[in-house]
Amino acid sequence: MTTTETGRPADRPGGDGPGAGPRTGPPAADARQAPPDAAPDAFEADLLPTPKGASRALLGSLLAPHRGRVAAATATLLLQQAAAQASPLLVAYALDRVVPALRAGDRGPLLLLAVAAVLCAVAAGGLQWVFVRLSTRAGQDVLLDLRGRIFRHAQALGLDFHERYTSGRLISRATTDVEALRELLDEGLQELVSVVLSTLYITVTLLWLDPGMGAAALLSAVPLALLVRAFRRRSQRAYRAKSTAIASVIVRFAETLGGIRPVQAFRREPANDAAFAGLNSRHRQANGDAILEMARYVVGSRMTANVAMAAIVLWGAYRVAAGSLALGVLAAATLYLRRLYDPIDRLGVFLNSYESAAASLEKIAGLLAQRPTVAEPAAPRALPPAAPGRPGREVAFRGVRFGYRTGGEVLPRFDLTLSAGTTVAVVGATGAGKSTLARLLARFHDPTEGRVLLDGVELRELSGAELRRAVVMVTQEAFLFSGSVADNIALGRPDADRAEIEQAARAIGAHDFITALPDGYDTDVRKRGGRLSAGQRQLVGFARALLADPAVLILDEATSSLDIPGERAVQRAMGAVLRGRTALVIAHRLSTVESADRVLVMADGRIVEDGAPAALTAGRGRYAALHRAWRESVA
Repeated sequence: MTTTETGRPADRPGGDGPGAGPRTGPPAADARQAPPDAAPDAFEADLLPTPKGASRALLGSLLAPHRGRVAAATATLLLQQAAAQASPLLVAYALDRVVPALRAGDRGPLLLLAVAAVLCAVAAGGLQWVFVRLSTRAGQDVLLDLRGRIFRHAQALGLDFHERYTSGRLISRATTDVEALRELLDEGLQELVSVVLSTLYITVTLLWLDPGMGAAALLSAVPLALLVRAFRRRSQRAYRAKSTAIASVIVRFAETLGGIRPVQAFRREPANDAAFAGLNSRHRQANGDAILEMARYVVGSRMTANVAMAAIVLWGAYRVAAGSLALGVLAAATLYLRRLYDPIDRLGVFLNSYESAAASLEKIAGLLAQRPTVAEPAAPRALPPAAPGRPGREVAFRGVRFGYRTGGEVLPRFDLTLSAGTTVAVVGATGAGKSTLARLLARFHDPTEGRVLLDGVELRELSGAELRRAVVMVTQEAFLFSGSVADNIALGRPDADRAEIEQAARAIGAHDFITALPDGYDTDVRKRGGRLSAGQRQLVGFARALLADPAVLILDEATSSLDIPGERAVQRAMGAVLRGRTALVIAHRLSTVESADRVLVMADGRIVEDGAPAALTAGRGRYAALHRAWRESVA
């Protein structure tokens, strides 16, 4: 059985549920959530294609606000490298000038050497500190910006995206992948710039000291460059596999904990252990492959560097013996060659960080490249003023068609008008299209064809803020966030004061149980409202909706998970919430239909019966049969 991350059964494709998102979005055949007992391969595709150039564009946009700081850090490192790379020249000066001068009794060159050495050491250390300070601040600001972008973008993407892209992968993007970028910004970039600058300084200095030695050093760099190229190609594959593997581990972990109740209820622990062990093993293998590539590179580069250095030093010693090269120049060249080859290992560390960060940046760019299927209008319209004393608004579906991504058409051509201030109940079998109708009215999805109107204004033309003020949805399971009861009620209107919050709770009938809690309205409801019963959570949800004061209220099976006392309490609350508003009530329990002004019976995405509850009950149609079956079950 396929389960969602909350542990509830997922709606079948083409039925009355989200499936894999509406067909109006971009194709993503590999974006489906795997069932708990799926093979690890089901998690390996990383789901979101990254447009060409998106990674570079993202990095450029992240660095753009910090151009000045980056330029200052680069200039500082240029000066720092100049000071740091001067010491071999001082050694050459000591051997070729200071030693002969001291033998002649002249201490001037020695004093000059001492002053230069101290100045270079102080400058190198001080400039390094300035560079680290500038680069660290820029790097942390970039990461702060990136995490914020991921979080904001994840909230902006539509429900169709979240129904196919697991929260575990989003967590991986915002944590593991951002951490890979942090390592690159904090350590890798400094290594790269230092290696590049030191290589340029050393090559130019060697050519200046002795063109032959400089040319030999350049020639030895060719096999090293080939090693770097091969390493980068292999490590790129390894780090992409590693990034995907750790995301799969996080997805499995998050799904298991999110659905811990059905896991324990159906004794899924052994099967989940086996699946997690497979994913964990693949992560270990991918991580080991990346480390092995690094080891191969280090061994190869060190061997090549040592052979090249030995050959150049032997050649230089021969020239010193022949009198064509000064001893100080050979000493300085030897020191420079060591400095030239030593960073090759550090370059491997950088490439390690770079490939890891590049794989992570590619996945983040793929996420940020996703466009919301429910977009904000370019030129929003405002709703006309509500009728005096009547907060409700007219709702109209005109020529609406809709189908989910992986299924057939859920709503064939569909026309419906809900008069302002009326309560309309929708009943029908599972998969009839009831919840899809509610989601279109809430604009969680846009219709594939046709329009949904609110007082004559198409929902696509309303800004998100305007729409959410006008239309509020209360679902089967009222989601409460960690925090106080008052904070959860105020979610409907964040600017509400305590008196308004308590007034809404009193109107719903929730005030008494709230004040009986240990800290009253300040009681922490804990994760997902776990401190409250299902009925109490639903009452808080109704208080939230009443405080929001919407013109249109959608109740999507708001009492189906409650016991009889809880259902009666919520039904009393519904009376206060629905008064004067336009309401669409999706109901499985017919007890919630009795107070409706109008009942719609749906089948296969079409309205097959429409009328007042009493008239339909007295008839011989589907609603009458449903009502008789319900009465018998109650009896």
